[in-house]
Parts: sequence; structure tokens; C-alpha cells
Amino acid sequence: MITEAAYLSVIQGKEKAFEEDFKKASKYISSIDGYIKHSLLKCIERESTYLLIVEWKSLEDHTIGFRKSKEYLEWKKLLHHYYDPFPSVEHFETIITNNKKADKD
Repeated sequence: MITEAAYLSVIQGKEKAFEEDFKKASKYISSIDGYIKHSLLKCIERESTYLLIVEWKSLEDHTIGFRKSKEYLEWKKLLHHYYDPFPSVEHFETIITNNKKADKD
């Protein structure tokens, strides 16, 4: 599994419109083979900053499967005009995972 992380700087004052369009755009990314799930997080300290986390089965599912698809063109049309500057996107693989165990009474 590969985790894509994208820092999104949205033009101030356009946050609500971005969030609404992101909901619409979600159907395009989630329809791609190799897509697992995604989350959009909003920064508490900087209200125009978001973090997009997407889990893919492989790097190529994102870089080729999504980025070269007609669905990506729709995603781009809905979202790319909100960014300034354009997002930084990086890919990560899990090295260590640790979960808190449930407390026992």
C-alpha cells in the first residue's frame, strides 16, 4: 500500500466552496482501480491549509491510473483553480504501524 500526501493551500475566502467541490470531486478519485480510501483534513492554525491523504494499492495506481485518466481531468477542473501555490504531492510506504490497545477494566 502507498499513501499519497498532498498539502493544499486554498485561496483565502474560497474554503467553503473548495470543500463543497471536493465532495463532488471525491467520486472521481474513488472510482479508480487501486484506490483504497482518502481523507481531507483542515489545518486548525491556518484555515486555508488542508492535507489530503489517499491510500492506493500501488504508486502506479495514482501516477498512471488516476493521473492519466478522464476522471483526473474532471478532478482537475473542479479543484485546481482553488490552489495557490499548486500542491506539493509525495508518496509514502508504511515502515512501522502502532495502535493503542484498548484499555482493560
